Amino acid sequence: MKTLVFDTCLNKTYVALSENDEILKSIIIENKNEKYHSAFLISSIVNLLKEFKLQIKDIDIFGVNAGPGSFTGIRACLTVARVFAQQVNKPLIGVSTMEILAGLNTGKKNSLIILDARRKQLYAALYTPDGKELIAPELIGIEDLDNLPLADSFIISETSVQNLIKEKGCECINFLEADEDLGKILSNIINKKAKSKTEDYFWAKVKPLYLQTPPVSVSCKLQNK
Repeated sequence: MKTLVFDTCLNKTYVALSENDEILKSIIIENKNEKYHSAFLISSIVNLLKEFKLQIKDIDIFGVNAGPGSFTGIRACLTVARVFAQQVNKPLIGVSTMEILAGLNTGKKNSLIILDARRKQLYAALYTPDGKELIAPELIGIEDLDNLPLADSFIISETSVQNLIKEKGCECINFLEADEDLGKILSNIINKKAKSKTEDYFWAKVKPLYLQTPPVSVSCKLQNK
């Protein structure tokens, strides 16, 4: 079984190709000059498949990060994934950013993911060490941080939230500084879900996980009406 996964929702683009659970190759793409990393998604996929003499029709399972994260990144990731899966009539599995980041925890504590959602809000989710979802990804206010099981969890966060957590007397790892290959983690999650066969994973069922309303620009003309 060949699996192609990709993620453009965070600060880097991740693309990974695996066969029967073995990672054939994983690519990490960062911003280049003024170009956002997701702009290199298609070319990276094309080059990766060419390297292994494969075509899109040879892929058995597609997997993506469905968010939350960059609105542009989520749209880019899901649009490409849905087009591929629909074109060759293959399954598409979407997972959340939070579930992927939980894979950074190799210990026995539950994984508590807390990310900056801006506007004095946070994204939060909780998972057991084996990946079972205890708290589904949700949008909370900063004032609700005390309601989370901070002391009993392995906390995974980012730079802008670290100080908030430290003020509560807790430690956390910053996924931006961990320098881990999240593409490999995503690939492992997708392969595990594909084996479980609990769903049909029809491509049209995969929806973006925004959790908050995407920003919309309103023209001055409309504002003055």
